[in-house]
Amino acid sequence: MIIYTVKRGDTLYSIARTYGTTVPRIVTDNDLTDPENLTVGQALVLLYPTETYTVRRGDTLRSIAAVYGVTLNQLWRNNPSLGGADLLVPGQTLNVSYETPPLGTLRTNGYTYPTVDRGVLRRTLPYLTYLSIFTYGIRPDGSLIPPPGGDEELIALARGYGTVPLMMLTSLTESGTFSNELAAQILESEELGARVIAQAAALMREKGYGGIDVDFEYIPGEYAAAYPAFLSRMRQAIDGGVLFASLAPKNRADQPGLLYEGHDYGAVGAAADDVLLMTYEWGYTYGPPMAVAPIGPVTRVVEYAVTEIPEEKILLGIPNYGYDWTLPYVRGESKARSLSNTEAVRLAGDRRAEIRYDGEAQSPTFRYYVYTTDRDPAQEHVVWFEDARSAEAKLRLVRQFGLSGISVWNITRYFPQLWLVLNALYTIERNG
Repeated sequence: MIIYTVKRGDTLYSIARTYGTTVPRIVTDNDLTDPENLTVGQALVLLYPTETYTVRRGDTLRSIAAVYGVTLNQLWRNNPSLGGADLLVPGQTLNVSYETPPLGTLRTNGYTYPTVDRGVLRRTLPYLTYLSIFTYGIRPDGSLIPPPGGDEELIALARGYGTVPLMMLTSLTESGTFSNELAAQILESEELGARVIAQAAALMREKGYGGIDVDFEYIPGEYAAAYPAFLSRMRQAIDGGVLFASLAPKNRADQPGLLYEGHDYGAVGAAADDVLLMTYEWGYTYGPPMAVAPIGPVTRVVEYAVTEIPEEKILLGIPNYGYDWTLPYVRGESKARSLSNTEAVRLAGDRRAEIRYDGEAQSPTFRYYVYTTDRDPAQEHVVWFEDARSAEAKLRLVRQFGLSGISVWNITRYFPQLWLVLNALYTIERNG
């Protein structure tokens, strides 16, 4: 695998000729919608299959997989243009295999909403060990609030690809916001906590989930011991299922702030089967312009986490989005617009902006200007997002610290370069 950064004057033809690949392969692998217009600073993933196959009349993906001794999911991962479907055309070239991924095996989790485009979901499931479906909330009486739109179809789709569906349980109210008061009530009342646990365990089995992912945020510090006790009881109740717990991105035990004080890394790590580090949102909607997941702060969270939790229990959070800020940033007034990583590259191209890769944050960024009228000054914007280079930096962090895997927030926007780099670096632990 080569990650190439587009330079001024480059064309896909010149890149393909220089690096011994083909234009159609670059276009297909990187899911380029406008291949004639490359953006200076744009990252492209160049892949080199070790074995290919030309589809013949009567072939099916299953028959090809059987001949070559690979799984359907391997073929889908190696050929993302298939979209997770078995639709072949005679003469089509399939990538059967690549070199053995150099960094070993890892587990992957992806968060999604029930509203996810089913095409995006099918393209993504072959890369996922787990699928966390967002979310069941909780009412004050302890009854659970089902995810809007239902979850049955997503559970069935996940199972069909050999991905383990996880039921998400969060301290979200019916208004859709995290509530520290609700979290405190559940953790303070043994009766209320038991009601929540019993309902969650029953629903997990009834729906066919393979486990529960608990995400209680903004827990008051005085309940830091009660939370892992709650998780321990949940783990017993779902015997046979896996229990994940999401953790705020702390870099020390006594880190102040409502987001952090209720999460005791060591105790939560002991109570759950695995933990998901929410290592993103340094750059966020109402905050100042910066990378969503700069490598320095992310690394410091991991460095602390492995002192409290066995590394084989830890999944690193990876963001699948960026933000567009209008400048100047005014604290308490400015609001950044969220955008997908592919949308960010298109925006840079449309605005003729040059993408710069920030070496300190290890994230791509660019600036552009919007002109409203001849009389008004131009509005300056700054965008931070993720690409193949920033994805590789985080994925290599997993190997560096011996972590179990990654957890992507979220998969509703397709991010082709993340999956290309992941597939090139790691073998994904799967059930099918």
